[in-house]
Amino acid sequence: MQNISVTQYLRDHIRTVLDWPTPGVQFRDITPLLQDAKVFRVLVDAFVHRYMDPSRRPDVVAGLDARGFILGAVIAYELGVGFVPIRKKGKLPFTTVEETYELEYGSATVELHTDAVKAGHRVLLIDDLIATGGTMMAGKKLLEKLGAEVMEGAAIVDLPELGGSARLREAGLPLFTLVDFKGY
Repeated sequence: MQNISVTQYLRDHIRTVLDWPTPGVQFRDITPLLQDAKVFRVLVDAFVHRYMDPSRRPDVVAGLDARGFILGAVIAYELGVGFVPIRKKGKLPFTTVEETYELEYGSATVELHTDAVKAGHRVLLIDDLIATGGTMMAGKKLLEKLGAEVMEGAAIVDLPELGGSARLREAGLPLFTLVDFKGY
């Protein structure tokens, strides 16, 4: 077997679906990364090894609805830290804070329980993909409302031509992504 990088290995397992959800879109489907046990292990380990370093170790991992839950929960478990979900509005049963953000066609709102993090917590914020950056920016703002420090945003895929990663970095959020797709 040829020796390839983790990035290339993961890229080779991301499916591109043409014209979904609308004509002209090349949708980057990460479900093949989750379906194969070996590929899923490589994916999770790539994140876990990065955040095991004491200088990068979070106090808690926050995952964005919904694929950020899959990665975030596993990474938090492997690191031995807590996990908190950032959900779409109306899905959390306790007292929440909320943040509304703009989508390509309209807006959306995400929520976080008010007791999810403590002031001063270092939080790793994770999702599957960065496109326009709106969801991750909203998650960052929610966590900061509660006094947490979002130490880094992480995702499997970055679509840099949509401007989200640049926008997030300009807002002061360091980012770590495994696969960049230019020419989304």
